[in-house]
Amino acid sequence: MKLTIIGSGYVGLTTGACFAEVGHEVLCVDNDPRKIETLLRGDIPIYEPGLAEMVTKNVAAGRLRFTTDTPEGVRHGDVVFIAVPTPPNPDGSVDLKFIEKVAREIAPAIETYKVIVDKSTVPVKTGEKVAETIRRYAPGADFDVVSNPEFLREGSAVADLMKPDRIVIGANSERALALMQRLYAPFHAAVLTTDIASAELIKHAANSFLALKISYINAVSAICEASGADVEMVAEGIGMDKRIGRAFLNAGLGYGGSCFPKDIAAFIAISEDLGVPFTLLKEVERINRDQLERFLKRLRDKLWVLEEKKIAVWGLAFKQNTDDIRCSVALDLVERLVAEGAEVRAYDPKAMDRVRDLPLGEKIVLVDDPLAACDGAEALVIATEWPQFAQADFAKVKPRMLSPLVFDGRNLLDPATMARLGFEYHGIGRGAASVGEE
Repeated sequence: MKLTIIGSGYVGLTTGACFAEVGHEVLCVDNDPRKIETLLRGDIPIYEPGLAEMVTKNVAAGRLRFTTDTPEGVRHGDVVFIAVPTPPNPDGSVDLKFIEKVAREIAPAIETYKVIVDKSTVPVKTGEKVAETIRRYAPGADFDVVSNPEFLREGSAVADLMKPDRIVIGANSERALALMQRLYAPFHAAVLTTDIASAELIKHAANSFLALKISYINAVSAICEASGADVEMVAEGIGMDKRIGRAFLNAGLGYGGSCFPKDIAAFIAISEDLGVPFTLLKEVERINRDQLERFLKRLRDKLWVLEEKKIAVWGLAFKQNTDDIRCSVALDLVERLVAEGAEVRAYDPKAMDRVRDLPLGEKIVLVDDPLAACDGAEALVIATEWPQFAQADFAKVKPRMLSPLVFDGRNLLDPATMARLGFEYHGIGRGAASVGEE
C-alpha cells in the first residue's frame, strides 16, 4: 500500500521505517528542511536501536522516501498519518496547533479517497475536529478520519512496532476500517477495533496507568526505607500476582521522558474539561515530584552541604537505550545539584551531545568515560538505568573516588556486593549498605 507519514520525528520516522520494512511504499513528510536534508544524506537525527539500519535498508530498496512537500505526500498516500508534536500548554492541556495546521494543509490536496489517521497522542474528540477542519477547507472531499494510537517505548520502538502486543484502530467507517486492517495485516498482531473516541482515550488511559504503577512502587519505597524493608523484594512479591504483574514496578527517581509527564497532565486537563476531574492522577504527579526531593535529601544528609562537592553522575537520558533528554529526571537531578553549588562530572552512553547543546552543558563537566567521571568524586549517583552501569567494574571505581559513596537512583546494583567492595551504598527503598554488611 502507499502510505504517507506527516511528521518525521521519533514516532513518524520509526513508524514509516517499519511500514516500509513489511513492504509498504512510504513517503515521510516534515516541514523542517534541515531534518529532511539530514535524512536524505542517510543520517538519523535520533538514536533508537535498529532504526538506522532499517531506514538505510528501505531507502535503498525504494520503499522509503522523504520530502518537505505536504501536498505531494497527500497525493501519494492512500492512508495519510498525522504524527506531528502535541506539546503541552502551560495548564497541562494539549496544544493542538500542529494537528490543526496539518489538517488545513491536507484538505486542499485531497483528490481521491483518503484515510486520515491521527497517530499523534491527542485528546478525545480530536478526530472530530480534524474532520471538521478538512471539511471546512475542502467541502466535498472524500475522506475518513481514523484514530490509531501508538504504543512505542523509546529504546525498543522498532521491536514494539514490528511485533506489537496490540493494534488499536478507532474508526466510524467500514471503508476506512477495511483499509487499516489491510495495512496492518503483515504484522500478524491482535487488532482491537473501536469507535474513534474510545481509541483516543486508550492511549492516555494506558500511559496514566503505567505512571500510576511507577508512582505506587515509589510510594511503597518510602515506606520500605522507613521500615527497613527492601522494595525490590516487595515488588517481586506483588509482581508475582498475575493480576498485577512485575512490569513498571521498579522503584527509582521517578518517571520522565516525552510521554508520561505530558500525557498525565493532558489526561487531567481532559477529565476536568469533561467535568469529571481525575484527582487520582494529581496524586501520581505529586508522588513523582516528591521522589526526586527525597533522593536529594538523602544525598544532602550524607554530604551535609552540596556546595563545592564533586559528584559523579552516570546517566543523563531519561531512560536507557535512547539519547532522549526531554523531561529527563536525571537532568532535573543535575540541575538541582548545580543550583546548590555542586561540581558535577557526568557521563551518558548516548545523550552527551544533546546535553552539550543545553545551557546546563556549560555548567558541568561532560566526560567520555564513566570511570573518568568518578575522579575525585565524593559521591557517585546512578541516574539512568543503562545496563553497562550495572556491569561496571566497581573495583576500578573505588580508587578514583575521594569517598566510596554510591547513590543508586535506579536500583541497578546489589547492596551486599557493593558493601563487600568497600562502598557505602544507598538505593531506593533499600536502606543503606556499608562495608562489612551482608
